[in-house]
Amino acid sequence: QVQVEESGGGLVQPGGSLRLSCAASGMFFSINTMSWYRRTPGKQRESVASITRGGVTNYADSVKGRFTISRDNAKDTINLQMNSLKPEDTAVYYCNALILPSNSGVPQIHWGQGTQVTVSS
Repeated sequence: QVQVEESGGGLVQPGGSLRLSCAASGMFFSINTMSWYRRTPGKQRESVASITRGGVTNYADSVKGRFTISRDNAKDTINLQMNSLKPEDTAVYYCNALILPSNSGVPQIHWGQGTQVTVSS
């Protein structure tokens, strides 16, 4: 069984920094793209950043220049370094991994439970 788990959320003042981590574990062949999403009450889930196995990254316009996604393929983990945080970054952040269960299997999306990030003075 595959598990995806986030960590690193918390409360931070505007202008501060936080680092989120996400780890995938269990039995699988490999992981393709891994991503961060966020959701605030009353809004749809928003894509924040993604990174392919080869290291190609993509960011939402709202976080470009402030957030950095990185990946360790050997450890099946990704991180999200969030700098210059704003109150509007407050949300539950979710990790998403596109996982190949076997060499010839169909890629499956797995989600973590989410971690709360609150930016407030």
